[in-house]
Amino acid sequence: MFLSAIIFGLLGSFHCIGMCGPIAFMLPVNRTNKVKQFFQITSYHLGRLFTYSLIGLLFGLLGKGFYFFGFQQQLSIIVGVLMILVILLPKTFQKYNFSTPINKLVMKVKSSLGKELKKKGNDTFFTIGFLNGFLPCGLVYMAVFGALTTNNMLSGSLYMFLFGLGTVPLMTAVVYVGNFANGLVRKRIQQAIPYVVVFIGVLFVLRGLGLGIPYVSPLPVTELHNSVEGCH
Repeated sequence: MFLSAIIFGLLGSFHCIGMCGPIAFMLPVNRTNKVKQFFQITSYHLGRLFTYSLIGLLFGLLGKGFYFFGFQQQLSIIVGVLMILVILLPKTFQKYNFSTPINKLVMKVKSSLGKELKKKGNDTFFTIGFLNGFLPCGLVYMAVFGALTTNNMLSGSLYMFLFGLGTVPLMTAVVYVGNFANGLVRKRIQQAIPYVVVFIGVLFVLRGLGLGIPYVSPLPVTELHNSVEGCH
């Protein structure tokens, strides 16, 4: 399932370029000193990865609770079905504005981002990345679903970290060369993203069903335990 996080990040990068690309392009990096520029961009990405990891930590903890009470398999199926429905029935989900309760927080984040973009301190780039990670993003929400299906905080944090890591290559390219991909390429990638989300949703459903397929749909822990006991 961790592979799905990297796939989300890699393909989602093209979506990120549209949403967060302007922030990355506006980073006050040093354009004359390449070494300093490299560390500034790295600091920005570390800030984003840190935020994603924190979010994953939280949802991994929630996932651990579901696992503890024996709901992990059902949760995986529910998350998979939700991923598929979000793609197949987008208008249904667009009716509900789930971000309304946190709009004030988002506005504060955007305000803080605007102030940080005007600075050039040593901690500026990490802070920008850290704040950037809290901005609303559909693909981040999908990745959070994945973190929720993990069974501990570390796995949830790692899932979100890998998602963020997958976005690093293209987001770095934006900083260096701006809008490098032509419209057709970006359009093709954007069109592919829904298929990837549905595919990963199917993987979550299969995982929850516990069909005994190695790496894809492993048996539930209880069944594995019973089968081991039966061997004695």
